[in-house]
Amino acid sequence: MADTYDVIIIGSGPGGYIAAIRAAQLGLKTAIVEREHLAGICSNWGCIPTKALLRSAEILHYAEHGKDYGLKIEGKISADIKAVVARSRGIAERMNGGVGFLMKKNKVDVIWGEAKLTKAGKDGGPGEIVVSKTAKKPMLPQAPLPKNALGEGTYKARHIIVATGARPRALPGIEPDGKLIWSYFEALVPQEMPKSLLVMGSGAIGIEFASFYRTLGAEVTVVEVLPQVMPVEDSEIAKFAQKRFEKQGMKILLEAKVTKVDKAANSVTAHIQTKDGKTQTITADRMISAVGVQGNIENIGLEALGVKTDRGCIVIDGYGKTNVAGIYAIGDVAGPPMLAHKAEHEAVICIEKIAGLPNVHPMDKLKIPGCTYCNPQVASVGLTEAKAKEAGHEIRVGRFPFVANGKAIALGEDQGMVKTVFDKKTGQLLGAHMVGAEVTELIQGFVVAMNLETTEEELMHTIFPHPTLSEMMKESVLDAYGRALNA
Repeated sequence: MADTYDVIIIGSGPGGYIAAIRAAQLGLKTAIVEREHLAGICSNWGCIPTKALLRSAEILHYAEHGKDYGLKIEGKISADIKAVVARSRGIAERMNGGVGFLMKKNKVDVIWGEAKLTKAGKDGGPGEIVVSKTAKKPMLPQAPLPKNALGEGTYKARHIIVATGARPRALPGIEPDGKLIWSYFEALVPQEMPKSLLVMGSGAIGIEFASFYRTLGAEVTVVEVLPQVMPVEDSEIAKFAQKRFEKQGMKILLEAKVTKVDKAANSVTAHIQTKDGKTQTITADRMISAVGVQGNIENIGLEALGVKTDRGCIVIDGYGKTNVAGIYAIGDVAGPPMLAHKAEHEAVICIEKIAGLPNVHPMDKLKIPGCTYCNPQVASVGLTEAKAKEAGHEIRVGRFPFVANGKAIALGEDQGMVKTVFDKKTGQLLGAHMVGAEVTELIQGFVVAMNLETTEEELMHTIFPHPTLSEMMKESVLDAYGRALNA
Protein backbone atom coordinates (compact mmCIF):
# COMPACT_ATOMS: atom_id res chain seq x y z
CA MET A 1 0.00 0.00 0.00
CA ALA A 2 1.14 3.53 -0.62
CA ASP A 3 0.54 4.76 2.91
CA THR A 4 3.08 4.10 5.64
CA TYR A 5 1.91 3.86 9.22
CA ASP A 6 3.86 5.09 12.20
CA VAL A 7 2.92 1.95 14.12
CA ILE A 8 1.42 -1.41 13.15
CA ILE A 9 0.54 -3.82 15.93
CA ILE A 10 0.12 -7.54 15.24
CA GLY A 11 -2.52 -8.88 17.63
CA SER A 12 -5.45 -7.14 19.31
CA GLY A 13 -5.33 -8.62 22.81
CA PRO A 14 -4.84 -6.48 25.95
CA GLY A 15 -1.32 -5.53 24.93
CA GLY A 16 -2.13 -4.91 21.27
CA TYR A 17 -5.29 -2.86 21.54
CA ILE A 18 -3.94 -0.75 24.43
CA ALA A 19 -0.80 -0.06 22.39
CA ALA A 20 -2.99 1.02 19.46
CA ILE A 21 -5.06 3.37 21.60
CA ARG A 22 -2.03 4.95 23.29
CA ALA A 23 -0.31 5.38 19.92
CA ALA A 24 -3.39 7.10 18.50
CA GLN A 25 -3.61 9.35 21.55
CA LEU A 26 -0.05 10.48 20.86
CA GLY A 27 -0.87 11.33 17.25
CA LEU A 28 0.76 8.32 15.61
CA LYS A 29 -0.88 6.87 12.52
CA THR A 30 -1.77 3.40 13.72
CA ALA A 31 -3.14 0.08 12.48
CA ILE A 32 -3.77 -3.19 14.25
CA VAL A 33 -3.84 -6.65 12.65
CA GLU A 34 -6.15 -9.38 13.95
CA ARG A 35 -6.80 -12.84 12.53
CA GLU A 36 -9.71 -14.06 14.61
CA HIS A 37 -11.32 -12.10 17.46
CA LEU A 38 -10.78 -8.49 18.47
CA ALA A 39 -9.69 -8.25 22.14
CA GLY A 40 -7.63 -11.43 21.92
CA ILE A 41 -7.55 -14.42 24.28
CA CYS A 42 -8.17 -12.42 27.46
CA SER A 43 -11.62 -11.16 26.56
CA ASN A 44 -12.65 -14.05 24.32
CA TRP A 45 -11.10 -17.14 25.91
CA GLY A 46 -9.39 -16.14 29.14
CA CYS A 47 -9.72 -13.47 31.78
CA ILE A 48 -13.30 -12.34 31.20
CA PRO A 49 -15.28 -15.45 30.18
CA THR A 50 -13.64 -17.51 32.93
CA LYS A 51 -14.68 -14.93 35.50
CA ALA A 52 -18.21 -15.10 34.11
CA LEU A 53 -18.21 -18.88 34.69
CA LEU A 54 -16.79 -18.45 38.17
CA ARG A 55 -19.44 -15.85 38.99
CA SER A 56 -22.16 -18.35 38.07
CA ALA A 57 -20.47 -20.91 40.32
CA GLU A 58 -20.29 -18.37 43.13
CA ILE A 59 -24.00 -17.58 42.87
CA LEU A 60 -24.78 -21.31 42.93
CA HIS A 61 -22.63 -21.72 46.02
CA TYR A 62 -24.47 -18.93 47.86
CA ALA A 63 -27.86 -20.29 46.80
CA GLU A 64 -26.94 -23.73 48.13
CA HIS A 65 -25.92 -22.15 51.43
CA GLY A 66 -28.86 -19.76 51.70
CA LYS A 67 -29.82 -21.14 55.11
CA ASP A 68 -26.48 -19.87 56.46
CA TYR A 69 -27.80 -16.36 55.77
CA GLY A 70 -31.27 -16.94 57.14
CA LEU A 71 -32.80 -17.50 53.72
CA LYS A 72 -35.20 -20.21 52.69
CA ILE A 73 -34.55 -21.29 49.12
CA GLU A 74 -36.87 -24.14 48.25
CA GLY A 75 -36.62 -26.72 45.50
CA LYS A 76 -33.59 -28.31 43.90
CA ILE A 77 -30.87 -25.86 42.94
CA SER A 78 -28.77 -26.83 39.98
CA ALA A 79 -26.67 -25.36 37.21
CA ASP A 80 -27.79 -25.32 33.59
CA ILE A 81 -24.35 -25.69 32.03
CA LYS A 82 -25.52 -24.61 28.58
CA ALA A 83 -27.06 -21.43 30.01
CA VAL A 84 -23.94 -20.78 32.11
CA VAL A 85 -21.75 -21.11 29.02
CA ALA A 86 -24.14 -18.98 26.93
CA ARG A 87 -23.91 -16.18 29.50
CA SER A 88 -20.12 -16.37 29.45
CA ARG A 89 -19.99 -16.27 25.64
CA GLY A 90 -22.38 -13.33 25.55
CA ILE A 91 -20.07 -11.40 27.85
CA ALA A 92 -17.08 -12.28 25.66
CA GLU A 93 -18.95 -11.01 22.60
CA ARG A 94 -19.74 -7.79 24.40
CA MET A 95 -16.04 -7.28 25.23
CA ASN A 96 -15.14 -8.03 21.62
CA GLY A 97 -17.54 -5.38 20.39
CA GLY A 98 -16.18 -2.92 22.92
CA VAL A 99 -12.69 -3.16 21.49
CA GLY A 100 -14.07 -2.67 18.00
CA PHE A 101 -15.76 0.52 19.22
CA LEU A 102 -12.50 1.73 20.79
CA MET A 103 -10.59 1.18 17.55
CA LYS A 104 -13.16 3.23 15.64
CA LYS A 105 -13.26 5.94 18.31
CA ASN A 106 -9.47 6.33 18.24
CA LYS A 107 -9.26 6.15 14.43
CA VAL A 108 -7.13 3.01 14.46
CA ASP A 109 -7.27 1.03 11.21
CA VAL A 110 -8.17 -2.63 11.71
CA ILE A 111 -6.52 -5.01 9.25
CA TRP A 112 -8.16 -8.45 9.13
CA GLY A 113 -5.98 -11.50 8.50
CA GLU A 114 -2.70 -13.15 9.43
CA ALA A 115 0.42 -10.99 9.43
CA LYS A 116 3.95 -11.97 8.57
CA LEU A 117 7.00 -9.77 9.01
CA THR A 118 8.84 -9.53 5.71
CA LYS A 119 11.15 -6.56 6.18
CA ALA A 120 12.67 -4.74 9.13
CA GLY A 121 13.14 -1.01 9.15
CA LYS A 122 16.68 0.07 8.29
CA ASP A 123 18.26 3.46 8.87
CA GLY A 124 14.91 4.84 9.99
CA GLY A 125 13.03 3.45 6.98
CA PRO A 126 9.78 1.52 7.33
CA GLY A 127 9.42 -2.15 8.03
CA GLU A 128 6.93 -4.27 6.14
CA ILE A 129 4.33 -6.96 6.78
CA VAL A 130 2.23 -9.07 4.47
CA VAL A 131 -1.31 -9.84 5.60
CA SER A 132 -2.98 -12.94 4.18
CA LYS A 133 -6.32 -14.63 4.72
CA THR A 134 -6.69 -16.26 8.13
CA ALA A 135 -5.74 -19.92 7.95
CA LYS A 136 -6.67 -20.73 11.54
CA LYS A 137 -10.21 -22.04 11.95
CA PRO A 138 -11.93 -20.33 14.90
CA MET A 139 -13.41 -22.62 17.56
CA LEU A 140 -16.58 -20.53 17.51
CA PRO A 141 -18.18 -18.55 14.67
CA GLN A 142 -15.94 -15.80 13.37
CA ALA A 143 -16.39 -12.46 15.05
CA PRO A 144 -18.04 -9.93 12.72
CA LEU A 145 -15.56 -7.80 10.82
CA PRO A 146 -15.49 -4.09 11.55
CA LYS A 147 -17.29 -2.34 8.68
CA ASN A 148 -14.20 -0.37 7.75
CA ALA A 149 -11.73 -3.26 8.18
CA LEU A 150 -8.87 -3.52 5.74
CA GLY A 151 -7.85 -6.87 4.26
CA GLU A 152 -5.08 -8.77 2.60
CA GLY A 153 -2.09 -6.87 1.29
CA THR A 154 1.31 -5.41 2.08
CA TYR A 155 1.58 -2.76 4.78
CA LYS A 156 4.48 -0.62 5.91
CA ALA A 157 5.25 0.96 9.27
CA ARG A 158 8.19 2.66 10.92
CA HIS A 159 7.55 0.62 14.04
CA ILE A 160 6.03 -2.88 14.15
CA ILE A 161 4.91 -4.33 17.47
CA VAL A 162 4.38 -8.07 17.85
CA ALA A 163 1.57 -8.76 20.34
CA THR A 164 0.52 -12.23 19.20
CA GLY A 165 -0.06 -13.61 22.70
CA ALA A 166 0.26 -17.21 23.78
CA ARG A 167 -1.52 -20.55 23.56
CA PRO A 168 -1.82 -23.58 25.85
CA ARG A 169 1.34 -25.63 26.21
CA ALA A 170 0.91 -29.32 25.41
CA LEU A 171 2.90 -32.23 26.80
CA PRO A 172 3.98 -34.88 24.26
CA GLY A 173 1.55 -37.77 24.27
CA ILE A 174 -0.98 -35.89 26.40
CA GLU A 175 -2.02 -33.25 23.88
CA PRO A 176 -5.57 -31.82 24.12
CA ASP A 177 -7.82 -33.52 21.58
CA GLY A 178 -10.89 -31.30 21.92
CA LYS A 179 -13.07 -34.10 23.29
CA LEU A 180 -11.57 -36.05 26.19
CA ILE A 181 -8.49 -33.98 26.97
CA TRP A 182 -9.29 -30.28 27.13
CA SER A 183 -7.26 -27.12 26.98
CA TYR A 184 -8.79 -24.00 28.49
CA PHE A 185 -10.61 -23.46 25.19
CA GLU A 186 -12.74 -26.59 25.53
CA ALA A 187 -13.04 -26.18 29.31
CA LEU A 188 -14.77 -22.83 28.72
CA VAL A 189 -17.49 -24.25 26.48
CA PRO A 190 -18.43 -27.75 27.68
CA GLN A 191 -21.32 -29.33 25.83
CA GLU A 192 -22.35 -31.16 28.98
CA MET A 193 -21.28 -31.22 32.60
CA PRO A 194 -18.68 -33.92 33.37
CA LYS A 195 -19.31 -35.95 36.49
CA SER A 196 -15.59 -36.28 37.12
CA LEU A 197 -12.59 -34.24 36.06
CA LEU A 198 -8.83 -34.57 36.27
CA VAL A 199 -6.85 -31.31 36.12
CA MET A 200 -3.17 -31.50 35.25
CA GLY A 201 -1.46 -28.42 36.67
CA SER A 202 -2.40 -26.22 39.62
CA GLY A 203 -1.41 -22.79 38.37
CA ALA A 204 -4.01 -20.05 37.99
CA ILE A 205 -5.71 -21.61 34.95
CA GLY A 206 -5.85 -25.12 36.36
CA ILE A 207 -7.04 -24.19 39.82
CA GLU A 208 -9.71 -21.77 38.54
CA PHE A 209 -11.25 -24.48 36.38
CA ALA A 210 -10.91 -27.00 39.20
CA SER A 211 -12.78 -24.60 41.47
CA PHE A 212 -15.50 -23.91 38.89
CA TYR A 213 -16.23 -27.55 38.08
CA ARG A 214 -16.05 -28.64 41.72
CA THR A 215 -18.57 -25.98 42.75
CA LEU A 216 -20.90 -27.19 39.99
CA GLY A 217 -20.71 -30.69 41.39
CA ALA A 218 -17.97 -32.55 39.51
CA GLU A 219 -15.57 -34.84 41.34
CA VAL A 220 -12.26 -33.05 40.78
CA THR A 221 -8.69 -34.28 41.16
CA VAL A 222 -5.75 -31.91 40.66
CA VAL A 223 -2.31 -33.29 39.82
CA GLU A 224 0.68 -31.00 40.40
CA VAL A 225 4.29 -31.98 39.66
CA LEU A 226 5.73 -29.52 42.22
CA PRO A 227 5.53 -29.83 46.03
CA GLN A 228 3.03 -26.97 46.34
CA VAL A 229 -0.35 -26.15 44.89
CA MET A 230 -0.30 -22.77 43.07
CA PRO A 231 3.52 -22.90 42.90
CA VAL A 232 4.21 -19.18 42.42
CA GLU A 233 2.37 -18.18 45.58
CA ASP A 234 3.71 -17.83 49.12
CA SER A 235 3.81 -21.33 50.61
CA GLU A 236 1.77 -20.40 53.68
CA ILE A 237 -0.99 -18.92 51.54
CA ALA A 238 -0.91 -21.91 49.19
CA LYS A 239 -1.25 -24.37 52.08
CA PHE A 240 -4.20 -22.42 53.46
CA ALA A 241 -5.87 -22.43 50.05
CA GLN A 242 -5.22 -26.16 49.61
CA LYS A 243 -6.98 -26.96 52.90
CA ARG A 244 -10.01 -24.98 51.75
CA PHE A 245 -10.02 -26.74 48.36
CA GLU A 246 -9.84 -30.13 50.06
CA LYS A 247 -12.61 -29.21 52.48
CA GLN A 248 -14.79 -28.55 49.42
CA GLY A 249 -14.09 -32.11 48.28
CA MET A 250 -11.31 -31.44 45.80
CA LYS A 251 -8.54 -34.06 45.71
CA ILE A 252 -5.00 -32.74 45.25
CA LEU A 253 -1.93 -34.83 44.45
CA LEU A 254 1.39 -33.00 44.87
CA GLU A 255 4.79 -34.10 43.54
CA ALA A 256 2.88 -36.25 41.09
CA LYS A 257 3.20 -36.56 37.33
CA VAL A 258 0.84 -37.79 34.63
CA THR A 259 2.97 -40.14 32.55
CA LYS A 260 0.38 -41.62 30.21
CA VAL A 261 -3.30 -41.31 29.35
CA ASP A 262 -5.53 -44.07 28.03
CA LYS A 263 -8.67 -42.99 26.21
CA ALA A 264 -11.99 -44.82 26.21
CA ALA A 265 -15.14 -43.81 24.34
CA ASN A 266 -16.19 -41.23 26.91
CA SER A 267 -13.52 -41.19 29.62
CA VAL A 268 -9.79 -41.03 30.23
CA THR A 269 -7.56 -43.03 32.55
CA ALA A 270 -4.44 -41.21 33.69
CA HIS A 271 -1.35 -43.06 34.89
CA ILE A 272 0.14 -40.96 37.69
CA GLN A 273 3.61 -41.39 39.15
CA THR A 274 3.80 -40.20 42.75
CA LYS A 275 6.82 -38.94 44.69
CA ASP A 276 7.49 -42.39 46.15
CA GLY A 277 7.93 -43.77 42.65
CA LYS A 278 4.69 -45.70 42.64
CA THR A 279 2.08 -45.44 39.91
CA GLN A 280 -1.65 -45.13 40.38
CA THR A 281 -4.46 -44.70 37.87
CA ILE A 282 -7.38 -42.29 37.97
CA THR A 283 -10.31 -42.50 35.57
CA ALA A 284 -12.37 -39.39 34.85
CA ASP A 285 -14.92 -38.25 32.30
CA ARG A 286 -12.64 -35.45 31.13
CA MET A 287 -9.15 -34.12 31.69
CA ILE A 288 -7.89 -30.53 31.53
CA SER A 289 -4.29 -29.93 30.54
CA ALA A 290 -3.19 -26.75 32.32
CA VAL A 291 0.58 -27.03 32.25
CA GLY A 292 1.27 -23.47 31.17
CA VAL A 293 1.27 -21.48 27.95
CA GLN A 294 3.78 -20.72 25.21
CA GLY A 295 4.24 -17.68 23.04
CA ASN A 296 2.86 -17.51 19.50
CA ILE A 297 6.17 -16.94 17.74
CA GLU A 298 5.81 -19.35 14.81
CA ASN A 299 5.08 -18.42 11.19
CA ILE A 300 5.25 -14.66 11.65
CA GLY A 301 8.64 -14.11 10.04
CA LEU A 302 10.80 -13.74 13.12
CA GLU A 303 13.43 -16.27 12.08
CA ALA A 304 14.02 -14.77 8.64
CA LEU A 305 14.59 -11.32 10.11
CA GLY A 306 16.84 -12.61 12.88
CA VAL A 307 14.61 -11.63 15.79
CA LYS A 308 15.99 -13.30 18.92
CA THR A 309 13.76 -15.69 20.86
CA ASP A 310 14.31 -17.72 24.01
CA ARG A 311 12.23 -20.63 25.33
CA GLY A 312 9.31 -19.83 23.08
CA CYS A 313 9.20 -16.07 23.70
CA ILE A 314 10.63 -12.98 22.01
CA VAL A 315 13.57 -11.40 23.81
CA ILE A 316 13.08 -7.69 24.55
CA ASP A 317 14.65 -4.93 26.61
CA GLY A 318 12.75 -2.93 29.21
CA TYR A 319 10.97 -0.91 26.52
CA GLY A 320 9.76 -3.71 24.26
CA LYS A 321 12.62 -3.42 21.76
CA THR A 322 13.90 -6.58 20.12
CA ASN A 323 17.43 -7.00 18.77
CA VAL A 324 16.15 -5.92 15.32
CA ALA A 325 15.59 -2.20 14.72
CA GLY A 326 11.98 -1.19 14.28
CA ILE A 327 10.54 -4.45 15.68
CA TYR A 328 9.11 -4.67 19.19
CA ALA A 329 7.20 -7.21 21.27
CA ILE A 330 4.82 -6.91 24.22
CA GLY A 331 2.57 -9.11 26.31
CA ASP A 332 2.59 -12.89 26.59
CA VAL A 333 4.72 -13.38 23.49
CA ALA A 334 7.44 -11.33 25.21
CA GLY A 335 7.64 -13.65 28.21
CA PRO A 336 6.39 -14.02 31.77
CA PRO A 337 4.54 -13.11 33.80
CA MET A 338 1.85 -13.83 31.22
CA LEU A 339 -0.84 -11.53 32.57
CA ALA A 340 -3.19 -9.13 30.80
CA HIS A 341 -2.36 -6.20 33.07
CA LYS A 342 1.35 -6.74 32.50
CA ALA A 343 0.71 -6.66 28.74
CA GLU A 344 -1.27 -3.43 29.00
CA HIS A 345 1.42 -1.65 31.01
CA GLU A 346 4.13 -2.98 28.72
CA ALA A 347 2.17 -1.60 25.76
CA VAL A 348 2.08 1.91 27.19
CA ILE A 349 5.81 1.84 28.00
CA CYS A 350 6.66 0.65 24.48
CA ILE A 351 4.54 3.25 22.71
CA GLU A 352 5.66 6.14 24.89
CA LYS A 353 9.28 5.21 24.27
CA ILE A 354 8.62 5.06 20.51
CA ALA A 355 6.97 8.48 20.69
CA GLY A 356 9.99 9.92 22.51
CA LEU A 357 8.19 10.90 25.69
CA PRO A 358 10.49 11.83 28.58
CA ASN A 359 10.73 9.87 31.83
CA VAL A 360 9.64 6.52 30.42
CA HIS A 361 10.78 3.79 32.79
CA PRO A 362 11.03 0.00 32.38
CA MET A 363 8.46 -2.02 34.26
CA ASP A 364 9.36 -3.39 37.70
CA LYS A 365 8.11 -6.96 37.51
CA LEU A 366 8.20 -7.32 41.29
CA LYS A 367 5.33 -4.85 41.44
CA ILE A 368 3.01 -6.77 39.13
CA PRO A 369 0.12 -8.28 41.10
CA GLY A 370 -1.10 -11.80 40.50
CA CYS A 371 -4.72 -12.83 41.05
CA THR A 372 -6.38 -16.25 41.01
CA TYR A 373 -10.17 -16.26 41.08
CA CYS A 374 -10.77 -19.65 42.66
CA ASN A 375 -12.75 -20.16 45.87
CA PRO A 376 -11.10 -18.88 48.02
CA GLN A 377 -9.47 -16.18 45.93
CA VAL A 378 -5.70 -15.70 46.06
CA ALA A 379 -3.81 -12.48 45.32
CA SER A 380 -0.22 -11.37 45.76
CA VAL A 381 2.45 -8.85 44.86
CA GLY A 382 6.18 -8.73 45.45
CA LEU A 383 8.40 -11.24 47.20
CA THR A 384 7.15 -14.27 49.08
CA GLU A 385 8.56 -14.85 52.55
CA ALA A 386 10.94 -17.48 51.17
CA LYS A 387 12.10 -15.29 48.26
CA ALA A 388 12.68 -12.34 50.57
CA LYS A 389 14.97 -14.47 52.72
CA GLU A 390 16.75 -15.83 49.63
CA ALA A 391 17.37 -12.24 48.50
CA GLY A 392 19.21 -11.59 51.79
CA HIS A 393 16.60 -9.51 53.54
CA GLU A 394 16.17 -9.64 57.30
CA ILE A 395 12.41 -9.57 57.47
CA ARG A 396 9.37 -8.91 59.59
CA VAL A 397 6.20 -10.84 58.73
CA GLY A 398 2.68 -9.82 59.66
CA ARG A 399 -0.47 -11.94 59.46
CA PHE A 400 -4.11 -11.21 60.08
CA PRO A 401 -6.96 -13.73 59.80
CA PHE A 402 -10.34 -13.12 58.23
CA VAL A 403 -11.94 -14.71 61.29
CA ALA A 404 -11.00 -11.60 63.31
CA ASN A 405 -12.55 -9.13 60.85
CA GLY A 406 -16.11 -7.95 61.44
CA LYS A 407 -16.96 -7.41 57.77
CA ALA A 408 -15.72 -10.89 56.84
CA ILE A 409 -17.84 -12.41 59.60
CA ALA A 410 -20.89 -10.42 58.48
CA LEU A 411 -20.35 -11.62 54.90
CA GLY A 412 -20.13 -15.22 56.05
CA GLU A 413 -16.60 -15.31 54.62
CA ASP A 414 -14.43 -15.67 57.71
CA GLN A 415 -11.82 -18.03 56.24
CA GLY A 416 -8.75 -16.29 54.88
CA MET A 417 -5.56 -14.46 55.68
CA VAL A 418 -3.60 -11.33 54.84
CA LYS A 419 0.19 -11.62 55.06
CA THR A 420 2.77 -8.87 54.68
CA VAL A 421 6.55 -9.09 54.40
CA PHE A 422 8.76 -6.13 55.38
CA ASP A 423 12.46 -5.40 55.38
CA LYS A 424 13.32 -5.25 59.07
CA LYS A 425 15.95 -2.52 58.70
CA THR A 426 14.17 -0.10 56.36
CA GLY A 427 10.47 -0.84 56.79
CA GLN A 428 10.15 -1.38 53.02
CA LEU A 429 7.12 -3.44 52.02
CA LEU A 430 8.66 -6.36 50.13
CA GLY A 431 5.54 -8.40 49.45
CA ALA A 432 1.89 -8.92 50.29
CA HIS A 433 -0.08 -12.15 50.01
CA MET A 434 -3.78 -12.81 50.54
CA VAL A 435 -6.25 -15.65 50.47
CA GLY A 436 -9.99 -15.25 51.03
CA ALA A 437 -13.06 -13.46 49.77
CA GLU A 438 -12.51 -10.50 47.41
CA VAL A 439 -8.73 -10.37 47.89
CA THR A 440 -8.33 -9.82 44.14
CA GLU A 441 -10.01 -6.44 44.71
CA LEU A 442 -7.88 -5.64 47.78
CA ILE A 443 -4.39 -6.36 46.46
CA GLN A 444 -4.18 -3.10 44.50
CA GLY A 445 -3.85 -1.23 47.81
CA PHE A 446 -0.54 -2.92 48.46
CA VAL A 447 0.49 -2.48 44.81
CA VAL A 448 0.01 1.27 45.13
CA ALA A 449 1.90 1.27 48.43
CA MET A 450 4.85 -0.56 46.92
CA ASN A 451 4.89 1.68 43.86
CA LEU A 452 5.04 4.74 46.11
CA GLU A 453 7.79 3.11 48.20
CA THR A 454 5.58 3.33 51.25
CA THR A 455 7.04 2.25 54.59
CA GLU A 456 5.38 0.41 57.44
CA GLU A 457 5.01 3.66 59.38
CA GLU A 458 3.06 5.33 56.58
CA LEU A 459 0.78 2.32 56.28
CA MET A 460 0.19 2.33 60.03
CA HIS A 461 -0.86 5.98 59.84
CA THR A 462 -3.25 5.36 56.95
CA ILE A 463 -6.91 5.32 57.99
CA PHE A 464 -8.81 2.37 56.59
CA PRO A 465 -12.64 2.54 56.58
CA HIS A 466 -14.71 0.42 58.96
CA PRO A 467 -16.27 -2.05 58.50
CA THR A 468 -14.34 -3.31 55.49
CA LEU A 469 -12.19 -6.25 54.53
CA SER A 470 -9.43 -3.74 53.82
CA GLU A 471 -8.92 -3.19 57.55
CA MET A 472 -7.12 -6.52 57.60
CA MET A 473 -4.42 -5.02 55.40
CA LYS A 474 -3.53 -2.49 58.09
CA GLU A 475 -3.83 -5.08 60.85
CA SER A 476 -1.35 -7.30 59.01
CA VAL A 477 1.11 -4.41 58.90
CA LEU A 478 0.57 -3.77 62.61
CA ASP A 479 1.08 -7.46 63.35
CA ALA A 480 4.48 -7.42 61.64
CA TYR A 481 5.55 -4.94 64.31
CA GLY A 482 3.77 -6.51 67.27
CA ARG A 483 0.96 -3.97 67.29
CA ALA A 484 -2.13 -5.78 65.96
CA LEU A 485 -5.25 -4.40 67.63
CA ASN A 486 -7.99 -6.88 66.77
CA ALA A 487 -6.33 -10.27 67.11
